[in-house]
Amino acid sequence: MEERAFQVDLRGVVDLLSHHLYTGPRVYVRELLQNAVDAISARRLADAGASASVSIEPREHTGDGTLRVHDTGVGLTEPEVHELLATIGRSSKRDDLGFARHEFLGQFGIGLLSCFLVADEVRVHTRSARGGPTVAWTGYADGRYTVTLPDAQRPEPGTTVTLVPRRGMEHWLGAEVVTGLAADFGGLLPIPVSVAGRPVTTDGVLPWQRRHASPADRAAALAAYSEKLFGFAPFDTIDLNVPEAGLSGVAFVLPMAANPARQAGHRVYLRRMLLSDSVDKLLPEWAFFVRCVIDTSELRPTASREELYEDDLLADARDAIGTRIRDWLVELAATDPHRLQRFLAVHHLGVKALALHDLAMLRVVDQWWPMETNMGPMTLAEFRRRHPVVRYTATADEFRALSAVAAAQGIGVINGGYAYDVEIMKRLPYLDPAIQVRALDPGELTTRFLPPDPETEHRLHPFLATAASALEPLDCSPLPRAFDPPTLPALYLVSRGAIQAEEMRAARSSANDLWSGVLSAVDAGAGADDRPQLVLNLRSPVVRKAIELPDPQLARLAVQTLYGQALLHGHHPLRAQDNALLNQSFLGLLDWAMRTDPTR
Repeated sequence: MEERAFQVDLRGVVDLLSHHLYTGPRVYVRELLQNAVDAISARRLADAGASASVSIEPREHTGDGTLRVHDTGVGLTEPEVHELLATIGRSSKRDDLGFARHEFLGQFGIGLLSCFLVADEVRVHTRSARGGPTVAWTGYADGRYTVTLPDAQRPEPGTTVTLVPRRGMEHWLGAEVVTGLAADFGGLLPIPVSVAGRPVTTDGVLPWQRRHASPADRAAALAAYSEKLFGFAPFDTIDLNVPEAGLSGVAFVLPMAANPARQAGHRVYLRRMLLSDSVDKLLPEWAFFVRCVIDTSELRPTASREELYEDDLLADARDAIGTRIRDWLVELAATDPHRLQRFLAVHHLGVKALALHDLAMLRVVDQWWPMETNMGPMTLAEFRRRHPVVRYTATADEFRALSAVAAAQGIGVINGGYAYDVEIMKRLPYLDPAIQVRALDPGELTTRFLPPDPETEHRLHPFLATAASALEPLDCSPLPRAFDPPTLPALYLVSRGAIQAEEMRAARSSANDLWSGVLSAVDAGAGADDRPQLVLNLRSPVVRKAIELPDPQLARLAVQTLYGQALLHGHHPLRAQDNALLNQSFLGLLDWAMRTDPTR
């Protein structure tokens, strides 16, 4: 057996890492800053008083069209140049030299490859603070590199990186672009960074850790910071602190509604260097109503350093941030209910989504969020004080069809057609096991309706026979009852049993012979009571007139018309036979109305 080494196409590796690891050319500035800051940090480990600065000369200032980045870091010896700049994928030697991932921002070899996004040639002139001559390393986009010991020596330890622009990418090395990128990526670094002699870093204090004369001053400063970063003045700010992740920051509560299906990007700094302004794994999915800015020292970046690596520490940090946001909501409910109402008016979806998993949020929704009921808007807690049972409709259409009738009978009903509402109501027993929650069965309403007395029922017999005959092909039966409001002549009710019977019949019609027989046997127990009912309101003037019609054919048309009107009023789906009946009854009534002799 012969052992051989892999054959590596260096040009292909450079192209893969520099063009496909990163999302765009702009990251090359971040990588150069990371390398410079790591080098300065390494030098300070041995000499705490060493000078610390990074200066960038854009192509307009170098005189030869290149871009140069100077740092006063630890520098590299010739062996270290080979280990760090020309070896891709080996970390043990890098760690031995003192550049472990945990202690520093980036990795010299990998990060430097990002420069090939904008350059065909990268030159590194470096002198080690540990001694040794100046070393010149030149790398090319095709995977070649050279190392020389130039006669001209750097006057002090540190490194200068020079980029020779690729054709068509010159603007990426220009002063305006570089200044903007350096300020964006490195604006919070504690080390001075300048572009063309102008500083782009702040005083090194994180915006949410600055001292202010009063809480009002701090709130105003953070609001201005949010305006600058995200373009909105926040509804409120929430301080974030997760010590185990070395995380601090602030969450800005959006003043306008956000799309729950769209993950908001958050601005994440890794040891004061901007990682990305669109990290989407930082918060729980329900917390879509905040935008965060954080700095972390312990969370791990992905290889491209444009996202956070999904591990247990990130999951714990995400839970901790979610808990902090939840605690803010609970505190707001306890201390400022009016402000909570304003918040819920905008972001109720996020709070309701959290209430599905968190009892504290369920209590907030129960006490403060007004649900749509047939008695007017009211909270779940207020609804329970008025009604012993929390009844709800599963859809908004069902609520529109039954709300007025249920209200007239004194039955309270909640519209469960909005997002999360049914699930929230089903969770109410977790707050108190005595709470009763159930879906409204339309059949319950008929128990509140008044049946006709024997004399009236006898008088209705011919009309009901006509109505039963007209409704038989539609698999519906008539039911005379007196109920409010009188303005509603007929109500189409489908009980839970009728729904199950219809589903059974649909399954039987689509099953094979064997299963059709089995389902027929099961369905044999379903009686007429399982069919939908057309409840005819005996208090309605229209129904009373229809009952007195002497012409059976006209009475039949009247029943068919009441059936169609009840379907439309209840927003029930129309089958083919329903559409045909609506058309037939309309034309029949129109024909009867246009007769010259209506008695014929």
